[in-house]
Amino acid sequence: MAQRSIFLLSSSRVHGFVFLEHAKELLIDFLSKRNVKTVLFVPYAQKDHTKYTELVEKTLSPWGYKVEGLHAKPNPIQAVLQAEAIFIGGGNTFVLLKALYDQNLISIIRERVLQKGIPYIGSSAGTNVATLSIHTTNDMPVAFPPTFDALRLVPFNINPHYLEPDASTRHKGETRDERILEFIDYHKLPVLGLREGTALLVEGDKATLVGDRKAKLFVPDKEPVEFAPNADLSFLLNKV
Repeated sequence: MAQRSIFLLSSSRVHGFVFLEHAKELLIDFLSKRNVKTVLFVPYAQKDHTKYTELVEKTLSPWGYKVEGLHAKPNPIQAVLQAEAIFIGGGNTFVLLKALYDQNLISIIRERVLQKGIPYIGSSAGTNVATLSIHTTNDMPVAFPPTFDALRLVPFNINPHYLEPDASTRHKGETRDERILEFIDYHKLPVLGLREGTALLVEGDKATLVGDRKAKLFVPDKEPVEFAPNADLSFLLNKV
């Protein structure tokens, strides 16, 4: 069994940077170490697959990578089986997961990443579907996948675009923390809150927080804990 190589971004866009620019050096290092030349991009989370793929191609091409859109492939399963690396972009998580099930790609992607060690990059919705389930997405359920169970590339959930409560706000509605804790009350599973500008790098049995901001870990029956950049989060890989 090959070692898994997974790079999970909170988001593709960060204030002050163009698309994916904030993670450029990390992504190039991730792909170059694995001798990747061509990236298979999965644009299913957004409505215009061609436009989304062109954006990714425009970004990665100057970095030295060829981009192929999965939507343009006559046989998506075969395309995944032949992929050097898989990148699933952001958008609506429910739409994305439904499309992956509709195309019968869940087990194929999982096997390629976990058994064959094919590099996987996820951003936002693409990060959500890499986890146990999409219960902790921030998106509206505009589509209905057959289940919320996702790719299960890592044995916990992630909340991308995590925002801590604002103590100065007059808003009295439910906070992001309260919503995550509600999920934990029912499912008893850890949730990693990834702030924008951060990502989780998984190499084999090692998981490292990368980026320039902290991440917040929510676990059952304990107070949430903040982790600084470059923190070792490998213990999360042993949860399930």
